[in-house]
Amino acid sequence: MYGVIFFDGVCNLCNGVVDFLIRMDKKRIFRYAPLQSQTAKEMNLISTNGKDPDSIILLYNEQLYRKSDAVLKIALLLQGAWRIFVVFYILPGNIRDKLYDFIASRRYKWFGKRDSCRTPTEEEAQLFLK
Repeated sequence: MYGVIFFDGVCNLCNGVVDFLIRMDKKRIFRYAPLQSQTAKEMNLISTNGKDPDSIILLYNEQLYRKSDAVLKIALLLQGAWRIFVVFYILPGNIRDKLYDFIASRRYKWFGKRDSCRTPTEEEAQLFLK
């Protein structure tokens, strides 16, 4: 059993987080798919309004987690020192999500944007869904 992390495939911040998770996820409990992927489209995870996706989404145990809930659940599942971030569960979800939205709305300005979604390396290919 594994969780699937859907991320904005053209966002440099999001891709950096995916790179980080791949390095930290020694048990390989996560798989990855850009929100622009066919898998995300088939699951109706993004709107069709043409806007860039603005939320990381985690599918785990048939439950969807978005925004700060996804980030905290990922930290919890990573094990080790990353579990310390669950302390942020004490904040109400709407406050956590406002902080998430603040960063998400500025991520391209601060970190940049790619022209197209990342292509996994040969070593990463088994971790990515189509």
